[in-house]
Amino acid sequence: MALTREEREAFLAEAHVAALAVDSGPGRAPLAVPIWYWYEPGTDLWIMTGQGSRKFGLISAAGRFTLMIDRVEPTVRYVSVEGPVVRTEPATLEGLRQIAARYVPAEKLDAYVDFAWKNHGEQVVVHMRPHRWVSSDLGRM
Repeated sequence: MALTREEREAFLAEAHVAALAVDSGPGRAPLAVPIWYWYEPGTDLWIMTGQGSRKFGLISAAGRFTLMIDRVEPTVRYVSVEGPVVRTEPATLEGLRQIAARYVPAEKLDAYVDFAWKNHGEQVVVHMRPHRWVSSDLGRM
């Protein structure tokens, strides 16, 4: 059964690791990689990635990307959202801490943020406006 707008936005706002997909050019399948993301219902979502990464280059060239999030418990549910890039900006330490706090245990957050800020290279934040949604809850399997 398809999810309501409120259900799909609430599900997307939960801390899931997404699969990001973006066009990778003629003769190639889309690039599909796991990624952390930030979303609050009714807003644009954002991701953080390396400024020199293949992922960022492809997103910049395509001007849009897709995120797909799924789970199997307590029911089989997924949300896929696609849309245009509406803004990119340099990453900040505060933004890194904000997104990492969704995924990293609190007792390890400071160490992770310190390590990532020093070792992951120059990062950018890419904002996407959700435009097309596909969602379903298939119930208990």
